[in-house]
Amino acid sequence: MAAETCTQGLDTGFVELGYAKVAVLGVVQGITELLPISSTAHMRIVPALLGWRDPGSAFSAAMQLAALAAVISYFWSDVRTITQGSLSAIVRLDFRDWNFRFALWIALATIPIVFFGVLLAPVLNACNSPLRGLVVISLASLVMAGLLALAERFSNRLRTMDNVTLKDAMIVGLAQAGALIPGVSRSGSTLTAALFLNLHREEAARFSFLLGVPAIALAGLKELYELHKAGLDLHGWSILIVGLVIASISAFVAIWGLLRILENFSAWPFVIYRAFIGIVLLVGVAIGWLS
Repeated sequence: MAAETCTQGLDTGFVELGYAKVAVLGVVQGITELLPISSTAHMRIVPALLGWRDPGSAFSAAMQLAALAAVISYFWSDVRTITQGSLSAIVRLDFRDWNFRFALWIALATIPIVFFGVLLAPVLNACNSPLRGLVVISLASLVMAGLLALAERFSNRLRTMDNVTLKDAMIVGLAQAGALIPGVSRSGSTLTAALFLNLHREEAARFSFLLGVPAIALAGLKELYELHKAGLDLHGWSILIVGLVIASISAFVAIWGLLRILENFSAWPFVIYRAFIGIVLLVGVAIGWLS
């Protein structure tokens, strides 16, 4: 069993789960990856509720590619405009062009999560990683619920993405690095930071997703390389692909839902839900339901 779930020190528990269970978790991962509610927390709660083993950190990291597909397809107009505008600016040597500057800011804002991701990789991806402990995840969920509540309460939400600066991008980039701690949520940390910067809710979400594209791509591709290096067999790859396809569709729906909620309501539903999840995890550990 150990050989199936821990390949050269890499947690590959998803292989043991099989196609059907991974498909179910793909739906959960896809939805929670891009909502500010922590996919890692749900990847621990849902399997526990169903009596399944933890799919492992490798599964969660590889599922970043599903999130990437959803973000690029949903915000294709923005991605195309920024990419084409940046390339055109380089050809013209017009480095004051907004698209070029925004693309550069995104690249610079990705440095913190890359640096800390490399630094923490041996711990994050290890079998039975202490950072995937339920107490860590629950406390992170509760802290982020509190921070999102403060951002929602005190943000004036008057700014748009058209007037963001390099300083704004770096602040959100630093917040993104915090998402390396399971339970924080990349979407949650960046959305919270963007709201603190007084961006309109929908613009904050849009900024959060676009800024996260390089980090999401790097995390997913790195994990695929690690799985290849660890010798994941064809059966394991086929199970992972099923999860990726299902998660991509779910993540696209999640983006649509998040923007509708922020447009018509506020971030409070996510604050309440995150606090609830944090409490459930703590109680679950205390009474021995979760371990």
